[in-house]
Amino acid sequence: MAPESMIHAHSQPDRGGMTRDEISALFERRQRAYDALDAKALADDYASDATVESPMGGTHQGRETIETVFQAFFDAFVDMTVMTDRLIIDGHSVAQVLAVEGTHVGTFLGLEPTGKPFRFTAAVVYDVEDGRIARERRIYDFTGFLIQIGVLRAKPV
Repeated sequence: MAPESMIHAHSQPDRGGMTRDEISALFERRQRAYDALDAKALADDYASDATVESPMGGTHQGRETIETVFQAFFDAFVDMTVMTDRLIIDGHSVAQVLAVEGTHVGTFLGLEPTGKPFRFTAAVVYDVEDGRIARERRIYDFTGFLIQIGVLRAKPV
């Protein structure tokens, strides 16, 4: 039998109106959408006026814009995989550590495909309110990503 405090943590909504279990279910659904490279399903998880901050794409606002950015990425990296290494839920704040990998096979940010593989770790911080993502901040090494796909060259040390 689970201690009452654990039951309370899973069954009581946070100030954004979601329980811990509901937030976990949201991120399980997002994993399925990543597995299918489904930009629309991912975008549907955002509030209509959500903001996404990304080293790669800058700041984007609104569900439709967020879907367009996901789709452009999926079109350039059709074999991409995204796997959650860790998910930390603290009230309405969520931190997710992701392993991202794929191959540059489509035009990306105006850059012709190089056919080179990439792999990076990303940390993403979310604010979840009323069943949707209100704000997302992605943190990863964009320069290292560009070096891996052959767009930039690193100076040897």
